[in-house]
Amino acid sequence: MARTVAIRIQDFGDLIRNNYFYIDKTSFIREWWESGDSVTLITRPRRFGKTLNLNTVERFFSVKYKDQGTLFQDLSIWKEEKYRKLQGTYPVISLSFAAVKEKEYRTARKKICQLLTNLYAQHAYLLDCGLLGESDRDYFKRVSADMDDSDASMALYQLSDYLYRYYGQKVIILLDEYDTPMQEAYVDGYWEEMTGLTRSMFNAAFKTNPWLERALMTGITRVSKESIFSDLNNFKVVSTTSDEYAESFGFTEKEVFSAMEEYGFDEEKEKVKLWYDGFIFGNHRDIYNPWSILNFLDTGKYETYWANTSSNSLVGKLLREGNRRIKETFEHLLQGESIRTPIDEQIVYSQLDDDAAIWSLLLASGYLKVLSYESEEAVEYGEDAEYELNLTNYEVERMFFKLVRGWFRESRADYNDFTKALVQGDLKAMNAYMNRVALNTFSYFDTGNRPLGEEPERFYHGFVLGLIVDLQNRYVITSNAESGFGRYDVMMEPRNPKKDDAILLEFKVHDPDDGETLQDTVREALAQIERQQYAARLLDRGIPEERIRSYGFAFQGKHVLIG
Repeated sequence: MARTVAIRIQDFGDLIRNNYFYIDKTSFIREWWESGDSVTLITRPRRFGKTLNLNTVERFFSVKYKDQGTLFQDLSIWKEEKYRKLQGTYPVISLSFAAVKEKEYRTARKKICQLLTNLYAQHAYLLDCGLLGESDRDYFKRVSADMDDSDASMALYQLSDYLYRYYGQKVIILLDEYDTPMQEAYVDGYWEEMTGLTRSMFNAAFKTNPWLERALMTGITRVSKESIFSDLNNFKVVSTTSDEYAESFGFTEKEVFSAMEEYGFDEEKEKVKLWYDGFIFGNHRDIYNPWSILNFLDTGKYETYWANTSSNSLVGKLLREGNRRIKETFEHLLQGESIRTPIDEQIVYSQLDDDAAIWSLLLASGYLKVLSYESEEAVEYGEDAEYELNLTNYEVERMFFKLVRGWFRESRADYNDFTKALVQGDLKAMNAYMNRVALNTFSYFDTGNRPLGEEPERFYHGFVLGLIVDLQNRYVITSNAESGFGRYDVMMEPRNPKKDDAILLEFKVHDPDDGETLQDTVREALAQIERQQYAARLLDRGIPEERIRSYGFAFQGKHVLIG
């Protein structure tokens, strides 16, 4: 009989005691311990078992669970006597920043301080152990949700000291989702304050802490050393391109297929592979995200489980507000193509308006995978190595399609009506609907750094992404590519030329200082299509001239005229 699939349970003890579905990842404990690394940061996409693995580590080492070795007796880590002897022998400080998702620094800081306060409450017995002096007891009592920055930054350091005195053993510190507050701080504009607090806390806990045995941190991204790790020189970073712990987070294909046989889904293996395979850690391919697999085993239905587990607010913001190059590159990804770009695994949030930084973040977050890596030639010429990337799998593709549709949520009906009018060639309806779409969404695609309408490319490339999402079954849609004697703005090549016309779109900003009307700007856009012979590629592909329609778009602020 197949085991029960328990969704959202991240407590190792509950999974084992109740015989819920569990894949043995305890060999991670052995690999990590034998590495000898003092401080280890492991980055993996969300929902890849980071929290469960840290809980398993806590259950194994913590003196709090010294009588629970039987939980491990049928698992990999219990095969060696030396590890059986380690179970339950260390004081462990376990902390998670997963819930620190606040809109302002004041409440984010208070939540972090409350988490630290909760830690101290768990160890309130230390106040009565007779090992703390008066100043230590005073500090212990000052730890609260409203403590000052100095006390907050020293909280993990001081607790390590107190636990060492009590147990006579150095501590293990486990910090889960360390970078969640960083991402929220970037999105909501309090980056400097948050990094100042965490930098001081991490320096005290992980560098200058003489009572630290080992530390293990997990997160999605490797935040740049200059931001919060500037004083740490004793930590090992294991990212998605590293070979270490490659099979410890996520399910291997062998593990997935074995589970599918247990639950009677033998015939679904290829479809499950299409939807949920594709993650690559180091040289290990065919890694599946556990969250989607667990949900599929539970329901038997194909859904975007993993892609829907968070708001994707940072990813959406970066792509929506990105410049023309970013949106054009994203167009290629949505069309199923790969891209080539340098990658920097140290995410510098202040530089996330840079193209390569955005693709680096999407790679670290699991939305992209590495197809190939060419470094020798780049190194020879002193250039950055380039990675070939594409969307991880079908689930991620569907997630991005939903993301783009969400950009037009307020004007969805008008946008749908516009695309229908465009395909049908109804110019009057196109103008009516497009103006309503632009009114609702134009500024949504702008970063707010420039006057409205100064760079309509941010709007129209977002608009093109919407076309790709809505009309991909009928058209191959490309932008800013060469044809004739120049680069067209948008080309819509029908997949069935007998049914649909080909369409060329050219966008121009109206400049009132030139004394022209919007109609003049439209005429110039249409003249440019003719003059540059943008239809040449379509003609070469056998589409007759009478089946090629051209439209000029003239922008003035949020007003659009199409002709």
